[in-house]
Amino acid sequence: MKIKSVTAHVCNAEMRNWVFVRVETDEPGLIGWGEATLEFKTRAVIGAIADIEPMLVGQDPRNIEHCFQIMTKHGFWRMGIIGMSAISGIELALWDILGKHLGAPVWQLLGGSVRESLRTYTHLGLGDMRAVYESSSSAAIVEHARRVTQAGYDALKVVCIPYSHYVSPTADVDRVGRMVGDLRDAVGPGIDIMVDFHGRPASVNAAMDYINAIADQRVMFVEEPVPPEDVAGLAEITRRSPVPIASGERLVGRREFEPSLRARAFNIAQPDICHTGGLSESKKIAAMAETAGIGLAPHNPLGPIAGVAALHFGISTHNVIIQEEMSGAVPWYGEVVRWPIERRPGRWDKPMKPGLGIEVDEAVIDAHPFQPDILHARSAVMPDGTVVDW
Repeated sequence: MKIKSVTAHVCNAEMRNWVFVRVETDEPGLIGWGEATLEFKTRAVIGAIADIEPMLVGQDPRNIEHCFQIMTKHGFWRMGIIGMSAISGIELALWDILGKHLGAPVWQLLGGSVRESLRTYTHLGLGDMRAVYESSSSAAIVEHARRVTQAGYDALKVVCIPYSHYVSPTADVDRVGRMVGDLRDAVGPGIDIMVDFHGRPASVNAAMDYINAIADQRVMFVEEPVPPEDVAGLAEITRRSPVPIASGERLVGRREFEPSLRARAFNIAQPDICHTGGLSESKKIAAMAETAGIGLAPHNPLGPIAGVAALHFGISTHNVIIQEEMSGAVPWYGEVVRWPIERRPGRWDKPMKPGLGIEVDEAVIDAHPFQPDILHARSAVMPDGTVVDW
């Protein structure tokens, strides 16, 4: 069996573009699908996929590790987030091909099942990006959160930390404390709440002010309290914080995870399968995290193929705690891909179909062509004009 082509297919999901990867083999009808979505970098990822294609044409797609080594070594330059996202999407498609060829679901090829279902959580607006990033008052957060819990979820995430610098204004800290307190009062003690800091505080002290302001609300975890490159600062926060700390969505590959895991810089690791190298690399990261006594809550605010890949990963990986999902990102989310399971709010069951188990409707993809990404980050500016982390 040989690879005939590797192509990118873009589907605009209103607030972002999904980048799907199609790998065709020389066996009639045997095609694999993956996802390489990377916000604000759509055209760059498409170009990277096109650059990688000549390295893989003629290779046996079943030799996934061999193909991964070709993609990461034969281009000479080491890959960053753009290249590794492209590689991740291709790698997922290779697992889809292998599973279809063997007549087995991908989770079975990854070591078998460790659970019968995977716990999931979503964001405000059930994943609608406007609700995720544009809910900045207690009233808006509470209204969206009630819709999430009424839909059946028992865990949700909010992004309510203001754009920050090296200090945390008292008024902002107090407002965040009130918002998370109002949210806890609205949803009650039976719902897990996660608060995504988005790396906005630029210092340990600024991050700690916000963490301490919400600690009494018993949040499940605080995510990325400082920018991802600040390993020492993150480790200090983890030691001092009364709340579990999660991070890692912007780390690429096991080599970028290794210093943070060695430093026990967070309690929960958040690799993104579509950015960090695919399923094999994510399994290696999971093993390293397990050795360090660290659980996983994989990052996934992406499209439906990424969601299915995350399901196979979670079913087969022991230290996964909970899985992020965004199946409400657009009303037609379920039309792009026919899933191997019925998605239930807060729980995804084990899929049994070969490969990833999906059927892709290319006509739906074609009906939503590329559009420029909406740049939320333009608003990440302090009153005096200082640019800060989005």
